[in-house]
Amino acid sequence: MIYELKNLDCPHCAAKIEDELKKIDGLSDATVNFASKTVRINEDLEEKAEEAIKKVDPNIKLISKKSSSFSHHTNDEDEERDTFRTKLFRIIFSFLFLIAGIILSPKLHGRFEIIEYSLFVISYILAGKNVLKSAFSNIFRGQIFDENFLMTIATLGAFAIHQLPEAASVMLFYCIGEYLQSLAVNRSRKSIGDLMDIRPDYANLVTDKGIIRVLPETINIGDTIFIRPGEKIPLDGEVVEGASYLDTSTLTGESVPRSVETGDKIMAGMINMEGTLKVKVEKTFEDSSVSKILELVQNASSRKAKTEQIITKFARYYTPLVVLAAAAIALIPPVIIPGESFSKWIYRALTMLVISCPCALVISVPLGYFGGIGGASRKGILVKGANFIDILADLDIAVFDKTGTLTEGVFKVSRIVPVNGFTQEELLRFAAYAEAYSNHPISRSIIEAYGKPINDSEIKGYKEIAGRGVMAKVKDKQILAGNEKLLKSEEIEANLDNKGIVGTVVHIAIDDRYAGYILIADKIRQDAAKTIKELKNLGIKKVVMLTGDAKETAENVAKELGIDEYYAELLPEEKVEKLEELKYYNGSRNNTAFIGDGINDAPVLACADVGIAMGGLGSDAAIEAADIVIMEDALSKIPQAVKMARYTKKIIMQNITGALGVKLIFLAMGALGIANMWEAVFADVGVALLAVMNSIRTLRVK
Repeated sequence: MIYELKNLDCPHCAAKIEDELKKIDGLSDATVNFASKTVRINEDLEEKAEEAIKKVDPNIKLISKKSSSFSHHTNDEDEERDTFRTKLFRIIFSFLFLIAGIILSPKLHGRFEIIEYSLFVISYILAGKNVLKSAFSNIFRGQIFDENFLMTIATLGAFAIHQLPEAASVMLFYCIGEYLQSLAVNRSRKSIGDLMDIRPDYANLVTDKGIIRVLPETINIGDTIFIRPGEKIPLDGEVVEGASYLDTSTLTGESVPRSVETGDKIMAGMINMEGTLKVKVEKTFEDSSVSKILELVQNASSRKAKTEQIITKFARYYTPLVVLAAAAIALIPPVIIPGESFSKWIYRALTMLVISCPCALVISVPLGYFGGIGGASRKGILVKGANFIDILADLDIAVFDKTGTLTEGVFKVSRIVPVNGFTQEELLRFAAYAEAYSNHPISRSIIEAYGKPINDSEIKGYKEIAGRGVMAKVKDKQILAGNEKLLKSEEIEANLDNKGIVGTVVHIAIDDRYAGYILIADKIRQDAAKTIKELKNLGIKKVVMLTGDAKETAENVAKELGIDEYYAELLPEEKVEKLEELKYYNGSRNNTAFIGDGINDAPVLACADVGIAMGGLGSDAAIEAADIVIMEDALSKIPQAVKMARYTKKIIMQNITGALGVKLIFLAMGALGIANMWEAVFADVGVALLAVMNSIRTLRVK
C-alpha cells in the first residue's frame, strides 16, 4: 500500500528514512520518493515503519493514501499555505530586527552590548528556529551531518567570534533560500500532480430512481453509467447508447479526438467532448486503465537511476568529509603557521560548512527524473523507472519485432495455392478448422476468409506448437498448419519455392501429405520508415528486426524501411539468443531496446535492457511485460521517448556539474579566505534553488 510522508521537506531525511525502513524485515526494497512524498509499505508493517520514521524526524507522519490518487486535498493545501505564511512572517520580522541591529550596532557597542546582542539573537532565532530545533533533536537521536547541523555550527561559531551581523544574516538568508526552495519544490510537485491528475472524481450511476452521483470506487461490473459532455470517463466499459468524440490526450498524448458510438470500448481518464453516453462498466475502478497508469507512474521512482544512486551515496560521505576538512582548517593552520589567529581560520572553516550542504544535488536529481517521467506520461509514454531513462538516453541498438509493430498486424488472405489434387475450398476449410482455437492474428485472418460457422465437435486433439504452427484432427484427418519448420519437424515432403512471395506463408498438410499454402499479406505502418530514419539521425548505432516470419517477407520489409539487419524464422527462444548476441555486438556492451507488442514477445522484452511495448492502451499484458509502454500504436513515439530521456538526462547532468562546480570553487575560496559567509549562502541555497527550478523544465518535454 502507498503511504504519504506528510511534512517531508528534507531530502536528507528522505534518504535516512529509506535506510531505516530497509532495516525492517520485509521492507528491504523500500524506496522513499522525495518528489511525491510517498513510500510503499505492507499494511502489516505500518507500526514498525512509523517507529522507524520517528527515529529520523517525529514531525513526519505516515498517512495511508490510495495508490491511484494524485489528487490534492483542500485541507492539506490550506495547512501548507498556513505553514508557508508563518515562515514568511518569521522571515519579515527577522529581517526588521537584523536591520535595526545593523543600524544601532555602532551606538550600542560597548555600553549596551546586551541590547546589541538581543537584536541579532532575536533576528537569528526568528529565522532559524526550525533549523536549530531540527539540528539539536537530530543530534540527540544520533542523526548528524545534515544541513541543519552544518548551519547551526557555522552560525553559532560566528556568534562565538563576535561576528553578530554575519551570524544573524547568514541564518536569515539561508532561511529565505530554503523558503524559496520549498516553494519551488512544492510547485514542481504540484505540476507533476496536476499533470497526472486524470483520476475522475465521480461517476453518474444509472438507477431505477434516476441518475445519482457516486464515487467511481463504488461502481460494480455490469452497472451502467451516464457521461455528460465535458466529464471525465470514470471507468472502462462499452458504449451502449449515444455517440460522441473523446479527448484521449491524457492517456495517449494524441491531440486528435476519437469518435465513439454504440458498441465501442472506452477507457477511464478520457474526456467526453460532445454528446451524452451510456456506458456498461466492464472493469472496477481498481482494474481500470487510469488506475493502472497512475499507479505505474507513481511507483516509477522505486527503480532509481544509477546517477540517482551515486548521488545518494555521495551525499552520505561528502558532508562528514567536509566537516572533517573544516575542522582541520580551523585547527591546523593557527598551530603550525606563526602569527595566525584562531578566529581567522575558524571563520574560514565556518564558511566552508555553510557551502558544503549537498541539497542542490539530493533534491534536484530525483526531482528531475520524476519530472521527466511525469512529462513523458502526458505524451502517452509510460516509463516504469528512472533507470530506464538513463538506458534510453544512452541507447545503442534498437531491435524491432515485425508483426504488429513495424507492420499493422492486420492480416488478410491474399492467395490460396492448393497442390496434389486438393481444391482451394478444401485447403481453406481445413486450415480454418485447424486454426479455430488460436488467437494469433494470422489464424484469425484465415477464419475470417473462410467466413462460415465452424463446428467445434469436428475438431479433436488440437495442439499449438510454439514458433511453428498448429496441429489438429478434423473429421479423422490429421491437419498441420504452419511454417516450413513445422513441415520439416514432421517430415512432410514438399517442393517449396518461395521466391518472389511477399507476405506470410501458412503451409497446410493433410494426413502427412502436403496440400498447398495460404499467403497472408500484412501492411507496413505509415510512420515506420520515418521512425527508423529518425532513430538513425539520433545516433543509434544499429536498427535490427527480429521475426518468426519467412526470410523473403522479412527481407522485403527490412529493405523498404532501411533496417540495418534482420533475422527471420526465429522461435521465441531464438529471438532471446539473438538479442543477447546484439548486446555484445562488436565486442563491446551495448544498451539495447526491444520494441514489440508486449503480449507475444514477453521473453524478449524482459531480456532487453529496456523493453518497449506498443499500443498498451487497455492491454494489461503490455503494461506488465514492458519497461516502457507506448499508449497508442504510434511508432513515432519511440524517437520521441529517446529525445525525452536525453533531455531529462541533460538537465540532471547540468544540475550535477553546476552544483558541484560552484561548490568546489566556493569551498576553495572559503579555505583561502576569499569568500565570506554571505557568498557561502549563495553557493548553498542559491545553487539549490537554481537546480530545482532547472529540474522543473523536465515537465515540459517538447
